[in-house]
Amino acid sequence: MAEEKKPTRADKIKTQTSKMFERVGQLSRIQRLLICLVTFAVIGGGYYYFFFMPEHRKLQQVTKVFQVQSNKLDVVKRQASDLEKWEVKMAEVEQAFYVATRALPDKKEVPSLLTEISVAGSNAGLTFLLFQPEPAVNKEFYNEIPLSMKVEGNYLQIADFFFQVSRLNRIVNIKNISMRKNKTTPDIIDMSCSAVTYMFVEAAQEQKPDKKKQKGKKG
Repeated sequence: MAEEKKPTRADKIKTQTSKMFERVGQLSRIQRLLICLVTFAVIGGGYYYFFFMPEHRKLQQVTKVFQVQSNKLDVVKRQASDLEKWEVKMAEVEQAFYVATRALPDKKEVPSLLTEISVAGSNAGLTFLLFQPEPAVNKEFYNEIPLSMKVEGNYLQIADFFFQVSRLNRIVNIKNISMRKNKTTPDIIDMSCSAVTYMFVEAAQEQKPDKKKQKGKKG
């Protein structure tokens, strides 16, 4: 007699599967539908838990990183925009500062400026009783150059003098104005005032040592 062949594992699985389908075939339609739903639910749950959730977490992390970097980029863009605005303002301030310093006389121009003030008074018809330059007053990056004046003249002459001073190429401010009628001539006014101009002093010039004083000390 021929030996009986032992069933393989595949044969066993095939037999069990056939029996299972036979049992399912004997079930009602509703029961088979429920089995399908449960099967799809198990497959869907497994896919969601093992495949979708890990990828979803990675997507959330990447989204957070992207949002942080996007916010940083927005900040940098705003800062770059503000920097451009400040550069424009800085250029405007530098230009205004240059124009202002051009309106201030340097040391060599001060005597000629004082002469121009004197000529303006003479052209207006004023009589100078006092025309005395005072010591310069240091104001950090500029010096005030005051000039004490006492003049005689009528209202129109004084007004003309102020007008001519205002038209000078350099900045001159008239301060401490005091007026009173002349005791002997009522139409004449005695005026005392200070004419102040300004001289720009660079930092390098302020810190520059006086060579003459150093030579004197060495001697």
